[in-house]
Amino acid sequence: MEQDTQILHGLKADYAERCRQEKQLYERYFYFVDEGCKKYSLNYDDSFSAYSDALLSAIHNIINDRFDGRSSLKTYLYQIFSNKCIDLVRKNATNKQQVHKTMPVADTLNQLPDNVKNVVEKLVTSELKANIKKQLENIGQKCKEVLVMFEDGLTDKEIAELLAYSNAAVVKTTRLRCLEKLREKITVTG
Repeated sequence: MEQDTQILHGLKADYAERCRQEKQLYERYFYFVDEGCKKYSLNYDDSFSAYSDALLSAIHNIINDRFDGRSSLKTYLYQIFSNKCIDLVRKNATNKQQVHKTMPVADTLNQLPDNVKNVVEKLVTSELKANIKKQLENIGQKCKEVLVMFEDGLTDKEIAELLAYSNAAVVKTTRLRCLEKLREKITVTG
């Protein structure tokens, strides 16, 4: 309980203390990721994503005084995490998801004559590249740096060292969050 109090106060403190407490909270309950894999049959990336989202939601709620302290911090975070996992399971299991699955582009392109196929591939590729490049400018400099470095083949550990992140796990969380922002921007504009 004392550790909960320290984290709760630290999240509302100055930037440096907030970062320390976010890291503390992140590491303290990271084992939730394995539980998400086991309990909800999620793959590691989905469970990690649910954990990251839950952590962000909990931190946001704590900072904005939406956490009333009726439960322990662990219980509160686990409930949010559990809800995020259930959302992912539902998303993956609904027929709605199946409706939005279309024929893969490669299969569609293979049905076209070669000369048309080449033109369509070039158009799709250049349009997609232009849209991604445009949206990279809209997601923030830090996100852009992380994604470009990862695309250039750097590992999360190397990116952490170059950009002074505390560790590779923080970079991975940041990268996944940035990818989600980029996906949302591309979906909205695409």
